Amino acid sequence: MSSKVILNAIKGMEFENTFNPYFDRCPIYDADDAPELRRYYLEEMLERAATAELDAIWVGRDLGYRGGRRTGLALTDDVHFHHHLRRWNLEPTSPTSGEPVAERTAAAIWDVLLRVESPVFLWNVFPLHPFDEGDPFSNRAHNARERKAGADILLRIVDYIKPRRIIAIGNDAFNVLSTAFSDDQVFKVRHPSYGGQSEFLATMKLLYDGNLSVDNSSEDLFSANLHVKNLAC
Repeated sequence: MSSKVILNAIKGMEFENTFNPYFDRCPIYDADDAPELRRYYLEEMLERAATAELDAIWVGRDLGYRGGRRTGLALTDDVHFHHHLRRWNLEPTSPTSGEPVAERTAAAIWDVLLRVESPVFLWNVFPLHPFDEGDPFSNRAHNARERKAGADILLRIVDYIKPRRIIAIGNDAFNVLSTAFSDDQVFKVRHPSYGGQSEFLATMKLLYDGNLSVDNSSEDLFSANLHVKNLAC
């Protein structure tokens, strides 16, 4: 197993109404070399994660149009792109143009991750962006066929980077991971979307030995003063 094998497997994923940020390019918002940049960063992160004492892989559902579709990084939007790259000692060059776009799920994930020092790799069950037919800037849940293909790549990644534990963010991730790994390897946390941010934070605090400071009086993660731009590509 190698990072190139994983990238080739992602290249071979062809499904209707999906965007593959590692091989597809948005003609309006992407830089000319956006797919190449996203491939480079992913390959570098995989290789560095494989040689690190990796605490965990955090696994979400699929890429969103305000987040991973643009950055090529799971659970990461433009606002947190540079944080993600610098955690792996990589210099960030944005694959997109224009003002940074924020995503609510990414804001919740990174509110926690910025307080975690140990190495963490981020991924999704389905590594592409699935969208509604005719509306490429929408989000839909991946289907069973897409889940099967994504799960195969997820298992390859876990085998390659060998994290100490696996944190499934939401039911979709847990349902895939719990069938492949033992109960003492997989930990389920509530997805932070749709009112789940408080439970998400509380569970993460427990998983990281109470080292995360959670201020319940602080501003709702999803109402943070971040610029969210409507896209029409």
